[in-house]
Amino acid sequence: MIDTTVYPRLIEPHLVEALADSPAVLIHGPRQCGKTTLALMVGSSRGYRYVTFDDDAVRNAAEDDPAGFAAGLPDRVILDEVQRAPSLFAALKLEIDRRRVPGRFLLTGSTHVLLVPNLSDSLAGRLETLRLHPLAQCEMKQRSSGFLDALFAGGFPIEHTERLGGELPERIVAGGYPAALDRPPGRRRANWYNSHVDALVQRDVRDLASIRRLEVLPRLLAAAASQTARMFNASDLAAPFEVSRPTIRDYATLLERVFLLERLPAWYSNRLSRLVKRPKLHICDTGIASALLGLDGPALAYDRALFGQLLETFVFQELRRQASWNDVRMTFHHFRDKDGAEVDIVIERGATGVAGVEVKASGTVRAGDFRGLRRLRGALGDRFAGGVVLYDGEATVPFGGRLHAVPVRRALEGPENVDSCPE
Repeated sequence: MIDTTVYPRLIEPHLVEALADSPAVLIHGPRQCGKTTLALMVGSSRGYRYVTFDDDAVRNAAEDDPAGFAAGLPDRVILDEVQRAPSLFAALKLEIDRRRVPGRFLLTGSTHVLLVPNLSDSLAGRLETLRLHPLAQCEMKQRSSGFLDALFAGGFPIEHTERLGGELPERIVAGGYPAALDRPPGRRRANWYNSHVDALVQRDVRDLASIRRLEVLPRLLAAAASQTARMFNASDLAAPFEVSRPTIRDYATLLERVFLLERLPAWYSNRLSRLVKRPKLHICDTGIASALLGLDGPALAYDRALFGQLLETFVFQELRRQASWNDVRMTFHHFRDKDGAEVDIVIERGATGVAGVEVKASGTVRAGDFRGLRRLRGALGDRFAGGVVLYDGEATVPFGGRLHAVPVRRALEGPENVDSCPE
């Protein structure tokens, strides 16, 4: 077994807060992203016992007698991969209602547990949910980016940052899974990602639904990787397979439920007409995408079209990861109108501010690159907090009207003098 490096997770303070006042807390996210490690790090010093439903005997006991199993649990317990014992949720509800103690159950799940029928109702009002993603770049560097706070504060100081250059495609293909990052770059790391996808399909997807052609799913995910950061189009995805468009939609939904795909909804406003309302498709980690497409860093850098797509997905997922530990809830969208003006990422912060992020694979920025952001700013008026074009350059500079060009490295890692993230 390979011992993986333990990285500080910036969502940890939010987990500690949730355990202080919620009877049950769920950490959910893809397998191998660090959920169990985080739960054990937080729980071990607080007297939590550990139970995993990946153990067949434990899972069978919970399914055969959910009420008896729940009644026999320790006062504080980590229930790992709880989605594998769906019958247990109603019993946990009864236990919580009998004795409502903060932090009693710390759950982890590798599927969207609350999308499973009947489960969301079982623990409504009793469960707080935290989403854990694969590692963000700033977590790997053990620092805090601060990019989203600066974006909504309305400005960035003029400064210079060392550009990533050839390091950028290498970071994209590396992805964010801790176990993969402990492998050497290249074939060994790609083998881990490919084996990981196969295991998810054979175990978690099989648990969710009865699918006759499981072999289609890795190929479908590879097709989705080649179309990441594009509009979701079921016909295009279905073309290589002998299955219908509705079936492809169902398969895509299953891949979303195990955190392998994500559909980014369109942002819209009554002040704008002729908006494109289809979602964008994003794969949930560019390391998986690169392995499925057989790409290493040099190959990705050579294919400029695919590099642009994967860079957009990389930035989107990085910002989603940073938002997961922000104190204010953020929701993500994209913007496009039928005249071709677009913004890759639109972020709503709470009920007030909206900001836009456009991603460019080039080392320079021109005024025309802000076209979509200006259109978005015009629709939002005072609600527009700021807009940024991220590029692989060195200078952070203003372009007027709350618009800035910012090096992508600044967004990923923060300014060079940022404090290290907490132990």
